[in-house]
Amino acid sequence: EGIIARFRTMAIHRPSVLIGHVVGSVLQSVVSVVLVGAVAVAIGFRSTGATALEWLAAFGLLVLFALALTWIAVGMGLISPNAEAASNNAMPLILLPLLSSAFTPVASMPGWFEPIAEYQPFTPAIETLRGLLLGSEIGNNGWLAVAWCLGLAVLGYFWSTAKFN
Repeated sequence: EGIIARFRTMAIHRPSVLIGHVVGSVLQSVVSVVLVGAVAVAIGFRSTGATALEWLAAFGLLVLFALALTWIAVGMGLISPNAEAASNNAMPLILLPLLSSAFTPVASMPGWFEPIAEYQPFTPAIETLRGLLLGSEIGNNGWLAVAWCLGLAVLGYFWSTAKFN
């Protein structure tokens, strides 16, 4: 808390502390994605005809998604009363990929569960990544994924800066 109190007294842009943390976290996520991708290729993953532009678009979507979730996690951390609560507040975000089309097609899910899986941010992102790297149909999932990412990032930014101020 001492360093943050010092930053608040200095003549710097108020959200720069948060932006610095977010940039560092997103860079860690990028390194993780590159390592996981390298391991996937090393153990046999081959993209079926994806061009360099499609690989770049998939990487960009992953970076944008990491940025959005990081801003939301920063907001959750700022509303937490202590460090232990901050580390556990983002736990529900870990469950969202399990409630998406990551492992099972949405059409094969029970009828009451389909809307939950279909209308959340992970499903369009996963379907877009599949389309880009595996050659399946993307439809409007690409635009939905980008809209979810931008919406969550903007929401997280304004929420985090309001709580920080």
